[in-house]
Amino acid sequence: MKQILLVWVAALWSLLAFVHPAWAADAGHGKQIFKANCVACHAGGNNSVVRAKTLKKEALQEYNMYDAGAIAYQVTNGKNAMPAFGKRLQPQDVEDVVAYVLTQADNNWGK
Repeated sequence: MKQILLVWVAALWSLLAFVHPAWAADAGHGKQIFKANCVACHAGGNNSVVRAKTLKKEALQEYNMYDAGAIAYQVTNGKNAMPAFGKRLQPQDVEDVVAYVLTQADNNWGK
């Protein structure tokens, strides 16, 4: 039994060693996507439509949006005045935008 477990663990580790880095979210690419699609309403992490619902960490936390899944869902499906980007962006693009938004929120949008 120990040998089977050891072989299984070794196989798992060897698979994890070859995980393709492109599968990880890329905040740098997310910045480009954000500039092309989001900055008109969300420049500097602000919100030109609903001023209280910014992309700043405190607001994201207050509105239960400081979560990669929640942000990805809203970017993909839209909500109220925010359009859905699910048909315009690839899933990887959405993940990259999420990584960028969360990184910027953690850094107070560079301020």
